Amino acid sequence: MRNYVFSLFFGVYVVIIILFMMKLKKGILIVFEGIDGSGKTTQAEIMLKKLKERGFDAVLFREPSNSYWGKKIKELSKKEFSLSPEEELECFLKDRKFDVENNIKPALKNKKIVLLDRYYFSNIAYQGAKGIDKKKIERLNKKIAIKPDLVIILDIEPETGLKRVSNVRKFERLFEKEDFLKKVRENFLSFKANNIKFVNGSKTIKEIYSEIEDIVFRLIKNREDK
Repeated sequence: MRNYVFSLFFGVYVVIIILFMMKLKKGILIVFEGIDGSGKTTQAEIMLKKLKERGFDAVLFREPSNSYWGKKIKELSKKEFSLSPEEELECFLKDRKFDVENNIKPALKNKKIVLLDRYYFSNIAYQGAKGIDKKKIERLNKKIAIKPDLVIILDIEPETGLKRVSNVRKFERLFEKEDFLKKVRENFLSFKANNIKFVNGSKTIKEIYSEIEDIVFRLIKNREDK
């Protein structure tokens, strides 16, 4: 009985020590981007699970969010020509403002690792492909958005992405036509910054995660060493 109690308390002690060690000095914002069918959502979910298994305090948010504006975007995106590109952008900006203030900022303030499935890079890529000036979209977003520490863009051919999407959804969404997605992909590939990393999304889920894991944990280690 004494050995059992000792083992129990020792196990709890080890868990507490691990959790303490994994507490970051500052929150980290990591964004997953890519065209539809790129596998970004799958990778974000795997990363969330792995981070938690290692004792990190991590959360996953998605855009559009579940705000009034986010729900409106999701509903209207099923209907072609339901919104003009300008109206789409306005809805995304209002939804993002809500997401930043109510989800992202509070989580970062609490020193969490925040994973985000889509962010303003998607606005630049998608609405930019519809004719809105990309610099304008970037300028409007930077007024309300927090700069991410890392942006992972999963790159994949639109044809491959659409085949993946068709396996889980029978209807054709507003943003999922091949010619359009080719323009979107070109916009994603045009992003250049030190915090942006491109990953080949045509590999297996395991291979893609292995590459992303290396990038993410290198960032975390660098943060902990500072």
